[in-house]
Order: sequence, then structure tokens, then C-alpha cells
Amino acid sequence: MSNPAQDERTPGRTAPPSSDRRRVAFATVVGTTVEWYDFFVYASAAGLVFGKLFFSGLGANSTLVSFATVGVSFLFRPLGAFLAGHFGDKYGRRVVLVLTLILMGVATTLIGVLPTFDQIGVLAPVLLILLRILQGVSAGGEWGGAVLMAVEHAPSKRRGLFGASPQIGVPLGLLLASGVLALTSLLVPGQAFLDWGWRIPFLLSVGLILVGHYVRRRVEESPVFREIAERREQTRTPIIQLFRKHAVLVLVAALVFAGNNAVGYMTTGGYIQNYATNPKGPIGLDRGPVLWAVTASAATWLLSTWAAGAVSDRIGRRRTYVVGWIAQLAGVALLFPLVDTGNIVLLALGLIILSVGLGFTYGQQAAFYAELFPASIRFSGVSISYALGAILGGAFAPTIATALVDATGTSVSVAVYLGGMTVIGLIATLLLRDRSGIPLGPDHEAEQAVSPLRFSK
Repeated sequence: MSNPAQDERTPGRTAPPSSDRRRVAFATVVGTTVEWYDFFVYASAAGLVFGKLFFSGLGANSTLVSFATVGVSFLFRPLGAFLAGHFGDKYGRRVVLVLTLILMGVATTLIGVLPTFDQIGVLAPVLLILLRILQGVSAGGEWGGAVLMAVEHAPSKRRGLFGASPQIGVPLGLLLASGVLALTSLLVPGQAFLDWGWRIPFLLSVGLILVGHYVRRRVEESPVFREIAERREQTRTPIIQLFRKHAVLVLVAALVFAGNNAVGYMTTGGYIQNYATNPKGPIGLDRGPVLWAVTASAATWLLSTWAAGAVSDRIGRRRTYVVGWIAQLAGVALLFPLVDTGNIVLLALGLIILSVGLGFTYGQQAAFYAELFPASIRFSGVSISYALGAILGGAFAPTIATALVDATGTSVSVAVYLGGMTVIGLIATLLLRDRSGIPLGPDHEAEQAVSPLRFSK
């Protein structure tokens, strides 16, 4: 009988069996999909119904405020990231993943049973915002644990591909959320959707959470963290160590994600859905076809995200990003000229083209981030960078886009804004060294601690 393969992270360690790696990859996909289904159902509903149901007392500003609640949750992502990073670096990745999944599910289900403004007045939007905050805390803690479980279990030459597993959970969540909303809109059309049909996608979260919880409980802890725990080398104050030694790195890494997230939130944040279906807007399309177009773009985003992870294992994370930024910029330039035609086929084409660039600036991010930070503070590093990037990029992108169109009367202003965010992402990427394949285990902490910033000594 042959000996097990040696672990590529730490010489002398036995690598996890391929069956364990596949189980971890599957668990991260399922769990992340459930998390982001919950998150995106809210964002889509904010663009479609929440302005009328929870913020009707604000009159013409109801849609703008509804979009602002999407962004409010981002302000609490750093809190989730700080908490998850601290406990994830001290007690392990798996326990954090289970807790964030439960928190997201409970918040989403409760939104599905909330009374509206007409029923309980101002208390309705207050409760909605509080539950959205809980979603933000959960989302802030979810991503770091999921990507580290995937990447730290992976062989060094396939980290991009394995790291794409939690990444595709995001477009899968959008695909599932848009599909369920579109199907619900078809089965419960017109006023009935506004009266009660919108609640169905939120209540379905209960079943999804049970599935995700079962799958995640069956995976093993990250081998990198197990080794750290065996040596009793957990950092007591990982967040303090992170900012004392790597504060600039955190900011630059956050800007990389901000460039992707601002553009991605045109669909995941519900902006395009509202822009295209608003009866008082320039297009006024029916809700159902637009939701199906977003669903098709989510499928494209899924495939391009997976492809980007695999490609990054061959040509490096940084080069893959550069290709992605160029594709994303082209997608931004084409998006609104195609959407503004009012033709649903061209609208879908614009979203699909944009999704190719979004995937190639996202699929490799898990491996890219994991390779930037030392093992002992890695959970904190990737979680906080991701959360800050979400604030700088996607938090208020739909609100900014709405305000720009209101102020200028044209979607060109939105395209300029998104193009600028894409360029910021490209510049931040060029400021970082490619560390594809660097050992991730605690034996190589000194090598990992060398700054990947190109302008540092």
C-alpha cells in the first residue's frame, strides 16, 4: 500500500485525502450559496418592493432610502469580520462558519414575517433595518472562514480552483435568489406579489439553512489551523497584530475587492432590477423578464468565476486580475447603452457581458487573499480586507447610482463612476506582488510575513 502524499503546505505533513478536499469544496459552495441567497433576496426585494411596503411614508424618497438599507448592512460587515477573524484565528474556521450560517438564516426568515409600514408604522422599517444589520454581521464573518477552509485544504498548485468554490457560491446565491423571485412573481403576479408573495423567498431560507448546517457540520477543521492549535501558537490578539504590521496591505487588498464589488452590486444590490422595471423610469419593463435576465447573468458570472480560479493556477492571480479588469471595463462601457434600449434581450446581453469581467475579477480572490497574510492572522486579514472592500465598493453603489441619475438625468454618469472604481481595482492589483503557491502552513510564517506590497522594502 502506497504512502499518503505529503502535504504541499507544510513538509512532513500528510495531505488531506482528495475525498476530504471534495467534501470541503462542496460544503463551502453549499454554505456560501445559502448565505448569499439570503443576502441577495433582500437586495432584490429592496429594489422591487421594500420602498413601497416599508418606506412608503417617505414619498418620492422611498426607493432611495430602501437602497440605502442595502448599504447599511455593509457598515456592520467589519464588526462581523472582526469577531469572526478573532475567533476564527483563536478557535478555528469551522465553528465560525456554522454560527454565521445560523445567524443569517434567522435574520432572513424573520424578515419574511415582518409587518409592513401600513400595519405597524415606523416600527416596520426600524425592525427591517435591525435584521439587515444582522445579515451584515453574518456576511462579514462568513467569507473569510469559507475561503480559508477551501484554500487551506487545497494542494498549492490548485488553490485557485479550490478557492473558487466559495466564490461561486456568490453567483449561485444570486442565481437562486433571482430565480426564486422570478418564479414567485410568475406564480403570484401583480398586486398579490406585493401583498404577500414577496415573503415566500424569505421563508424558504429555513429549509436552506438546515441543509447548509448539516453539510458544514460534516467537514473537518482546516489542516493549517489544526497544526497551529497543536503547537498552541494561536495569536491572542490577531486583529491588533494585523493592523500593527499589515495595515497598508489591508487597505490595498480592500481596494482590489472594491473595484469588483461596486460594479457587481449593479445587479446583486438590486439597482438594475429597479432601474429597468421602474414605471416612472426610462424603460419600464415587466418585473419577470428582468429577473430572468439577471438570473442568466448570474449563471454567466458563476462560470466565469470558476474559470478565473482555474486560470489563476496557470498564469498567476495577478495576471488573471489584469485580464478581468480589462474585461470588466469593457462590460461597464457596454452595460447602459444596451440596457437603455429597453429591449430585454439586449439588457440580458449587457448583463452577461458584464458578468464575464466580474467573474475574472472575483474567482481568484480567495487564493489571492489567503496568500497575502501570515497563517496566524490569516482569518482576520482576509475577513477584514473583504469587509472594508465591500464598504468602499458595493455598500452604497446602488444608492450612488440612483443619486447620479437623479442629478444628471443620464446613465452615463453611472458608467463613469463604475469605470473609475474598476480602474482603482486595477491600480490596487498592480501594487501587490503575485504570491501564487507560497506555503501556507505555520512553518513558513517568516516567509509569509514579508510584505507583498511592491512599494515596500
